[in-house]
Amino acid sequence: MNGTLNDQSSIYLQIARMLEDSILRGIYREEEQVPSTNELARLYRINPATAAKGINLLAAEGLLYKRRGIGMFVAGGAVQAVRRKRREAFYDTYVTSLVHEGGSIGLSCADLTEMVRRACGENNNDL
Repeated sequence: MNGTLNDQSSIYLQIARMLEDSILRGIYREEEQVPSTNELARLYRINPATAAKGINLLAAEGLLYKRRGIGMFVAGGAVQAVRRKRREAFYDTYVTSLVHEGGSIGLSCADLTEMVRRACGENNNDL
C-alpha cells in the first residue's frame, strides 16, 4: 500500500481511501488479506486505533470482512462497490457544481457537453 498522510482530512479517512485505492488498482484483490491495524500503524507511524477506525469504516461499508483470528479480507464485489461509491461522489462533488456554475454564466447543457468532449479529446480520454 502506497501513499503519504497529510493534514487535508482525518487520518483514518486517508487510511480508508488508500485501502480503497489499493483495491481499485488490484494491489488487494477480492478475498485477499489487507494489512493489519498494527502493520498500518507501524507503516504510517500512527495509533493502531486510528488505523482500525479506517479499516472498520470499510468493513461497515461491506468492502472488507473479518476472518476471526486471521485478519481482514477484501469482500467479493468490493471493486464494483468502490467504483459505484466514487462515481456517486464524483457526481455530487463535480458534476452538479459544473452544471450549477455553467448555468450561472449562461452555458447550456449542449455547451457543457461540448466543453467536456473537448477536454476529453485534449486528454486523450474517450468518453
